[in-house]
Amino acid sequence: MRIGVDFDNTIVQYDSLFHRLAVARLGVPQDTAANKTAVRDWLRAQGREDEWTALQGVAYGPEILGAEAFSGVKECFRGWAEAGHSIFVVSHKTRTPYRGEPYDLHEAALRWLTGKGFLTAEPTGLSRDQIFFELTKADKLARIDALDCDWFIDDLPELLSELSFPARPNRLLFGSAAEGPWQNAQSWAEIWAIVR
Repeated sequence: MRIGVDFDNTIVQYDSLFHRLAVARLGVPQDTAANKTAVRDWLRAQGREDEWTALQGVAYGPEILGAEAFSGVKECFRGWAEAGHSIFVVSHKTRTPYRGEPYDLHEAALRWLTGKGFLTAEPTGLSRDQIFFELTKADKLARIDALDCDWFIDDLPELLSELSFPARPNRLLFGSAAEGPWQNAQSWAEIWAIVR
């Protein structure tokens, strides 16, 4: 079986990192809910959209190692590898942030995968040639199609509902109860129960 997985907010969980950075760097109140959406909404309510955009560049760039993998994701990858499945990471990610310092976001993501043990000696089923950072959503969809995936797992319903989404992969929406042409999973334990 060939399994494609998105990177940001599917493998990597950024909530506590965004909260920590926003409190320390931007004066967001400590009692703001410790999730990315709450931080974004607080900054937007203050008319600080540009600071929110720049904060994303810092979180996805030099501070990315402060983010954690979702619980169970590495175990799921190991199980798939042991079963002989091929795993691919396919992400729509710009090379540099839209605002702020021109950090290399692709290099930062690879550093995270290495630092968190996905690209080391552990048997997670991943190697560098199975990781793709595409510059546009259209390129991401084309890559999923070219990889001939049996499953694709993503946190964005708008991607999975694209009219140009390839016909072959079963779609699995992670972390949302939104309805569409996909199955839903709220955790990596649920993903493991569905995709084995």
